[in-house]
Amino acid sequence: MLTPRFDTALAYAVAAHAGQKRKKSEIPYISHLLIVAGTALEYGANEDEAIAALLHDAVEDSGGRARAEDIRRRFGDRVADIVLGCSHADVVPKPSSSVRKREHLDRLRAETDRAVLFVCACDKLANVRSILKDHRAFGDDVFNKFNVGKAETLAYYREFVEVLRQHASVPVVEELARAVDELVALSDGEAAL
Repeated sequence: MLTPRFDTALAYAVAAHAGQKRKKSEIPYISHLLIVAGTALEYGANEDEAIAALLHDAVEDSGGRARAEDIRRRFGDRVADIVLGCSHADVVPKPSSSVRKREHLDRLRAETDRAVLFVCACDKLANVRSILKDHRAFGDDVFNKFNVGKAETLAYYREFVEVLRQHASVPVVEELARAVDELVALSDGEAAL
């Protein structure tokens, strides 16, 4: 059951990402956060995990370490630890996209917190589903909005699935793997996972 604490986190996420839009679109960024939190709840998230899903990009995209400490004060150690585990960077300015993704994958290989892996998987599932939606409309041109292009984007998501599969079962991983397989197939990429 969600409490008013979740409502507070939702308002916090709206404020933290005010004016932000999805990459090269007019879609308000909060839509992604709602999808990630909804996916987490559908797969059995507790309230801390659902709140972390709402806030998973706040540190990386809205304030770095200062934002992480604010989340810790407002929502507790558990939420802050999950958010930090999901964050690709906690410094401003952020390193390049390629560096952030590589370092994050390396950290996830050693991650022992199931909740971090779970929220990360929900985030990536939301991202891949969004790319699939756009791919159906625009074809491979969808990859032009990424700094790293098609090949590196597909390789990143494939590696992400493999990293998560190395850990104890995280329920959303197989759904993510199916979505990545579909994206690879639509993109005339490599063979399915």
